[in-house]
Amino acid sequence: MTPTQYRTGCALNYNVIGESAFIFNVSAINNEFQKVLSESFSTNPAILVTESRAPMEEKRLHRFQAESGSLQLCYEALVELSHYRQTPDQVPQIPPAELPPDVLPYIYPSRYCESDKLTRLALYEFGNFPTGFSQVTAICNYVRDNIEYLPGSTCQSTSAHNTVTERTGVCRDFSHLAIAFCRALSIPARFVSGYAIDLNPPDFHAHFEAYLGGRWYIFDPTRLSPQTSFVRIGTGRDAADTSFATIFGNVQFLSMKVTMEYVSGPRPEFTTDAISTSQLIS
Repeated sequence: MTPTQYRTGCALNYNVIGESAFIFNVSAINNEFQKVLSESFSTNPAILVTESRAPMEEKRLHRFQAESGSLQLCYEALVELSHYRQTPDQVPQIPPAELPPDVLPYIYPSRYCESDKLTRLALYEFGNFPTGFSQVTAICNYVRDNIEYLPGSTCQSTSAHNTVTERTGVCRDFSHLAIAFCRALSIPARFVSGYAIDLNPPDFHAHFEAYLGGRWYIFDPTRLSPQTSFVRIGTGRDAADTSFATIFGNVQFLSMKVTMEYVSGPRPEFTTDAISTSQLIS
């Protein structure tokens, strides 16, 4: 299938009050299905930036120190996406005893995905669905139908248990709840941060992946953007592992602009196919 190209990036503005340290996770990753064709990462004023990589979690971290004053970070990239597609009935659940070691961390409860608190609810709502892709799709449908997408309704401490109780949230909360339900049913699931097209307003976007049939497959209970447009920034157990900015010091956040536009190739689409842009794990 012909790859699709997107141009994406962000501009982040801060007021730094005293020397502070920054760790940014805003850069697109490279793997077999997602290739960064060109990119730039810059700061104003110019600062020495160190990049480190976390291959297990598929993320790139940029670190630096900044003195007092205004600070702007700009990132731009041209990214090419190729998708692995599979028909849903060919995407089964794998028994926990057969999971690869690299996948096991994503089957346990985590800070924002308290799957141990939602086991009874998960079995009641989804226990009668066929296991595998159909069951994860049922979870996404439940989250979309029962949780109101309401910007500003949650905060950094909101967890999956809070979301299912309060019935409101944003993309981060939708993904946390779906992940918790998956793990409660012994389906490994991980949080994914990235860029997505046609969001209103434009922003970083959270979705998740479930490990089925030996591969990570993309799911998004918000249905706000076609899953074939998602450009991956990072993955982790939940949002605590994938924050776009971690700051140590006295810093005021001023503004943010996130951009993503279609360049060439097949147009992004919503699809009922199973879609993956991660490597096969065996």
